Amino acid sequence: MMPIWTQVDDYIEDRLIEADRVLSEVLSANRREGLPEIDVTAAQGKLLQLLVRMKGARRILEIGTLGGYSTIWMARALPEDGTLVSLELEPHHADVARSNIALAGLEAQAEVRTGDARASLEEMEKAGIEPFDFIFIDADKPNNPAYLKSALRLSRPGTVIIGDNIVRGGEVVGRHSTDPRVHGVRAFIDLMAAEARLSATAIQTVGRKGYDGFALAIVQD
Repeated sequence: MMPIWTQVDDYIEDRLIEADRVLSEVLSANRREGLPEIDVTAAQGKLLQLLVRMKGARRILEIGTLGGYSTIWMARALPEDGTLVSLELEPHHADVARSNIALAGLEAQAEVRTGDARASLEEMEKAGIEPFDFIFIDADKPNNPAYLKSALRLSRPGTVIIGDNIVRGGEVVGRHSTDPRVHGVRAFIDLMAAEARLSATAIQTVGRKGYDGFALAIVQD
């Protein structure tokens, strides 16, 4: 029997998340291409989309593309002149994501850049690009603190920053954990707590992906 939280996810998606052929095909393509099945759930994708709409974001930065599932959810909330830049380390993942983005008809708005995200972020900083309105961090957790520092430099007052997978089945409270991902998340949260420019919180989630959570922050004046 399915765990109750998986049943609840099914209930929520059945009642509140509209059926979407394109997104279903995206997940099928990701599986077919051998990508790890670690995408956000449909309910979480819709949450990101609603947050982008609430913010009225025109420019989105995503750190960690995978196959572009969350990319598509967020890009669909952009206005016609909006843009999304997504950073992906693995060339194969990036190629699959570009194909999926094209399937969704979002090539004009969503760009996938391949390579080490820290280097890509540094390039954007040096180029002095326009700050982003919404930043979603969902990549390798040991580098989360570096990503957050770059995100702050690519932000302005009012920018929303979201960090995924910050509870890690409760391991985040394990101060003596030997898992570098846990250390990365703890350092990420400590940095959020110490940064005067951020007002932040975190929520625990449970569902099809198990026990985890999001960190949410806004850049203050």
